[in-house]
Amino acid sequence: MAKKRNYVNNPDLLQALIDYREACKEAEDSGDKIPQVPEYIGKCILLIAQRLATKPNFSGYSYKEEMISDGIENCLQYIHNFDPEKSSNPFAYFTQIIWFAFLRRIQKEKKQTYIKFKASQNMLTQSLIEDSNEDPIQMYEPPEYMSEFIEDFENKLKNKKDEDEEE
Repeated sequence: MAKKRNYVNNPDLLQALIDYREACKEAEDSGDKIPQVPEYIGKCILLIAQRLATKPNFSGYSYKEEMISDGIENCLQYIHNFDPEKSSNPFAYFTQIIWFAFLRRIQKEKKQTYIKFKASQNMLTQSLIEDSNEDPIQMYEPPEYMSEFIEDFENKLKNKKDEDEEE
C-alpha cells in the first residue's frame, strides 16, 4: 500500500513560519515595514482552508467561498500569534483558526437568512391585515421550512438569553 502524502508538510510550514517570524523581528528592530507573508505559507493556509471546507460539517453550504476567505483572513490576522516555542504544529494552529472562522460565517449567514425569512413573514402578515377589509383572499402559507427555521432560530436565541441570565 502506498504511503499517503500530506497536502501540507508540517515541518516545512513550521520552518517557513520561523523564518518569517525572524524577518518580521528584523524589520521591526530596524524600523522597516513588516514583510509580506511568503507565498509558501499563503499556499499552505489556502490548502488547509480548502480541504477543511470539503469536510461533511461544511460541505453543504452555498457560501463556501466566503467561509474559505474568512478562514484565510483570520489566519493572516493571527499569524503573528503563532509561537514555535510553544507548539511545533502550525497545521493544527491554522486549522483551528479556520474552523472557528467557518463557524462564525455559518452563524452570520443563518442570521441573515433569519432576517430575510422574518421580513417575508411580516410582509405577508401585514398584507393579509390590509386586505382583510376587502374581499376574502386566498390565504398564502409560507413554506414550512421558513416557519421552522424562524422558530428554531428564535428558540436558540431565547435559550442563549436564558443561559446568559443564569450566569
